[in-house]
Amino acid sequence: MSSSTRTGSASVLLVGLSFRSAPVTMLEQATVADADLPKMQLSLVDNDVISESLVLSTCNRMEFYTVANAFHSGLDHVVDTIAQFSGLETTQLEPHLYVHYADSAAEHMLKVASGLDSMVIGEQQIIGQLRSAYQSANETGTVGRTLHDLTQRALRTGKRVHSETAIDSAGASMVSFAVDQALRYIEPARALSSVVDDAPSSQPLAGHRALIIGAGAMASLASTHLGRLGIDHVTVANRTLSRAENLVNHAREAGVDASAVPLDGVADCLSAVDIVVSATGAVGNVVTERDVRAAMGAAGTKVLVDLSMPADIERSVADIDGVKLLNIEELTTMAGDRVQDEDPARAIVADELQSFLEQQRAQSVVPTVKALRQKAGEVMAEELMTLEHLTPDMSETDRAAVVKSMKRVVDKLLHTPTVQAKKLSAGGQQVSYPDALAALFNLPNGMVDSVTQPGQADSSAAQTAGTSARADQIPSAARISQVAKEA
Repeated sequence: MSSSTRTGSASVLLVGLSFRSAPVTMLEQATVADADLPKMQLSLVDNDVISESLVLSTCNRMEFYTVANAFHSGLDHVVDTIAQFSGLETTQLEPHLYVHYADSAAEHMLKVASGLDSMVIGEQQIIGQLRSAYQSANETGTVGRTLHDLTQRALRTGKRVHSETAIDSAGASMVSFAVDQALRYIEPARALSSVVDDAPSSQPLAGHRALIIGAGAMASLASTHLGRLGIDHVTVANRTLSRAENLVNHAREAGVDASAVPLDGVADCLSAVDIVVSATGAVGNVVTERDVRAAMGAAGTKVLVDLSMPADIERSVADIDGVKLLNIEELTTMAGDRVQDEDPARAIVADELQSFLEQQRAQSVVPTVKALRQKAGEVMAEELMTLEHLTPDMSETDRAAVVKSMKRVVDKLLHTPTVQAKKLSAGGQQVSYPDALAALFNLPNGMVDSVTQPGQADSSAAQTAGTSARADQIPSAARISQVAKEA
């Protein structure tokens, strides 16, 4: 079994739900409020099996990254914790969970950070969401060396994919995709020549007004994208008015007319807008069917975009004439039809994954090397003590010379196996014990055979004494790969 994503005997274990595996209603139930995330991450490590945890929560996925010293008991604990915080039964959850272990878990995080597992292939917003998830877990104290290294590698991979490929053409984020879809209902004709096709002179939302509910990253992206589309005015509503005002100031700096209102002013704003984008962390609905019915006029179409999990906008508003509701479920269907060329991005993921696995394998041998050096130091100390008893008349100068000489011998003997062990580990090879010893001590080709097989001429070793066996030349058994166990 590969030790790439292991710390000692522990491996990365990922359990998740996403728009690909679970219905939106279940995702809403499984979603953990931001305020409860630290408590959940601590609960995940409150046992003898899980040592690290990080929870990635977005509008269409909940993923629980952990480091476990046993697969089955670790999986049981993670699923039980999800059930405890969501109020769902494990029997309800299990059919919709996906599970990745060790190398497969690392590969999945790299794909997620690259936007390859998103509803809109290539979205950039997931990078910021993963960074925030890491910061939250790090502040809580549930991130150790393994998840730190993995997350940093994933963030690096995501940045490379966006800077070195054309995957951004698929859409900067879920927010821009959603707003572009809304445009098709508000101004179908203008949508054809909008910035969806990257025509900067187009102003398809000129003459329209928008309401943004929330003041976080998604709300900020919505404001920016609406501004690019030429929106006349943006109203920002948020529970904390000062945050709404900050977003308004940024919009004005970008040349967009904007104003701020408290969250309880949402109902009063609905009648004056054509498009609503809601992205809050609220637990209940902030826009109800009653509010929307009261705001509907005799003409025009009103599009409501709900990017929250759980939903901000009551589902029944979709039954109102003249209203189009684009929630996560609807957007999932729309995004499913988009096919992009992902090969260059996947090549970068494969490259970064290989580098990460080699790095982890090399690190996995460090404790063994330390133990070997400690043991060598203990043996040397015992021999020096024995020598001191046997040579009481030896001068301090001579004794210091002997100690120095013995240390040099130990260092020289351990240098080669230390370097070779790291090479073997990084190469991910599985070798026999004799081959491993020959590689660790860099024995000349043929030397092992010459001393272990009868009938071999002593000259065989001498003939090859000048040739060193590199670790990558040693015959190895087939490499055992970690395969994700899919639920």
